[in-house]
Amino acid sequence: MTYALFEENGDLKAGTVMADNGSSLQIELVSGRRAKIKAAHVMMRFDQPPAREIIPGAQALAEEIDLDFLWECAPQDEFDFASLATEYYGAGPTPVQAGALLIKLQSAPVYFQRKGRGRFRPATPDTLKAALAAVARRREQERLVETYAAELAAGRLPEAMQANPASLLVRPDKTGVPYRALDRAALETRQSPERLLVAVGAFASAHALHLGRFTAEHFPCGLRFGSGVVGAVDAVAGQVPELPLADAQPFSVDDSTTTEIDDCLSVQRLESGTLRVGIHIAAPGLAITHGSPLDLAARERMSTVYMPGDKITMLPDDVIEAFSLDAGREVPALSLYLDLDAAGTAITGRFSRAERIRVADNLRHDHLAEQVTEAALADGEVALPHGDALRVLWTLTGALTAERERVRGKPEPRFRSDFSFYIEGDQVRIEPRGRDAPLDRIVAEMMILANSEWGRFLADHRVPGIYRSQQGGRVRTSTQALPHLGIGVAQYSWSTSPLRRYVDLVNQRQVLAVLAGEKAPFAPQDAELFAVMSAFEEKSAAYNDFQQRMERYWCLRWLEQRDLRRVDAVAIRDDLVRLVDAPLFFRPTGLPSVPPGRAIVVDLLDHDLIDLSLEARFVELGSVVMDPAGLAGGLEDAEGSLGGFDARPSDAADSSDPAAEGGAAPAAGARDPEPDAAIGGDAVADGESGEVTGHPS
Repeated sequence: MTYALFEENGDLKAGTVMADNGSSLQIELVSGRRAKIKAAHVMMRFDQPPAREIIPGAQALAEEIDLDFLWECAPQDEFDFASLATEYYGAGPTPVQAGALLIKLQSAPVYFQRKGRGRFRPATPDTLKAALAAVARRREQERLVETYAAELAAGRLPEAMQANPASLLVRPDKTGVPYRALDRAALETRQSPERLLVAVGAFASAHALHLGRFTAEHFPCGLRFGSGVVGAVDAVAGQVPELPLADAQPFSVDDSTTTEIDDCLSVQRLESGTLRVGIHIAAPGLAITHGSPLDLAARERMSTVYMPGDKITMLPDDVIEAFSLDAGREVPALSLYLDLDAAGTAITGRFSRAERIRVADNLRHDHLAEQVTEAALADGEVALPHGDALRVLWTLTGALTAERERVRGKPEPRFRSDFSFYIEGDQVRIEPRGRDAPLDRIVAEMMILANSEWGRFLADHRVPGIYRSQQGGRVRTSTQALPHLGIGVAQYSWSTSPLRRYVDLVNQRQVLAVLAGEKAPFAPQDAELFAVMSAFEEKSAAYNDFQQRMERYWCLRWLEQRDLRRVDAVAIRDDLVRLVDAPLFFRPTGLPSVPPGRAIVVDLLDHDLIDLSLEARFVELGSVVMDPAGLAGGLEDAEGSLGGFDARPSDAADSSDPAAEGGAAPAAGARDPEPDAAIGGDAVADGESGEVTGHPS
């Protein structure tokens, strides 16, 4: 009986030779299976021992072979296992001995490189030394992985993983020991890596997890500005040229929590009796030169990041302080002046200039909302702060709104609602806020006007800027002045938030260059300008998503703190609902088909602060239909991507809402600590395209 040791699919096997056809053999394996094996795949043929004994015997004998000694015995050139077996065991090695040597050679690629079936070449001394060192490192790494994984599974965070746990979640080194240990421990404990890291104390809370992961991804070098940027801050004020002082007495209108005040308004009655309205925007573009370290730092961030109770500013605090339009200070500004007709409803002349303004007042609309009403503005006898100016601005606002509505072909949505987040320590307070108050509408309309006018100014001088346009229902960013039909203006450029948004700073420098008769930083078809535009859209989307996630987190915390179990909600669309008292969206089980706006009652079953999920069950229909104001806000909120929510509605947002495009602050006080206008606040949100940041102001 003849037996054969052969290779099949990379494994050594043995069997009985049933037929030999020269180029191939019919072999019956120990398992009883018959196979056709090429003759070239046969390592050796033998008569004893039986096939079932050759491999077990060879494996046992191979354990006794010392690899270092075998490597020293092997020829320095290529060899076959049979010849080495003869030298190693002496003349006439048994099949078991030859098989043992073959198994040992195949199991040691560090020592012996395979050059063909049964043929090998020994590694050179230097190669072997390096390879053995690498093997030792891998063994040590595997030992550390096992040690760290065991610690994590036991609820302890290894010291080596404490420095930067967020790096294990954001673009991690998947070959590194910490990640492999985390992955192994997560599988063993049947938890997600995020949940496990919170459980072992890598993050103090779910809030710290969300913030840490975001900053690790978008601010990998940390939140502090670099030393070169900080050093440049001291020289900023000195770079502002001596500017003429304006005769106007500007005042701002913001929320009490606003610290980056970047717009003011003024009204003057000229000697001729005509009225002149001024829109004054903080002018960091006078000092932050294109390509400077400070400019590059702002370009890297692209925008201030807002979240309930906190923010990450685009510019260093010293720069913001130097240019913020705080009351009682003389600060540089880019001003747009508009001369009105006798009725105060039509613009008869316009011009822009860089100047210094002495800010007269910082009005706070949350303090004045109940005082500055439409009735009070209509009654000239009612005393109001800057009452004469506000009444002029209110009249102009009505005229401008009517004209935009004519272009849009339909009236703007009114009576929208919003929610404001107030974070005190670890406690959250959520309060509803109307978005159609006169002060909010005045600021929104004036900012829309400024963005439109400066967009036209750049286009008239054939200088590129960054524009938003809407035609055919599609909103897009471009360097060309195209109509924005959703707002109802011939062109719209972001220009009124240069302390918060990089594209506004870019546009402001373009305008300032034209006014000074200088070459603009960006020329037509400038590739760098297109790069800025693309980078801003990418950053803006990421920042918006994070802002929504943090709002959802605080909504869930709000539920916890109030220990709510049964709550009122309102149907938005399909099976999507929103709490009546907070901007929290979810899909309850058991919800029947109900029209949008219908009040319902739901039981809250469970929620999770890490994955931001909420489980709820429909209980019964409410007794009323939600009022138009609340429904409008709810429908608007649901149009875009809801951060932390498991679904994105497919319908685009109402393209008629200018609130997402005009004004002075991204997402009103509901969403960030610095609200400006109830509608139209120069929002990062883009309601026309369905990219709403959650609850635009």
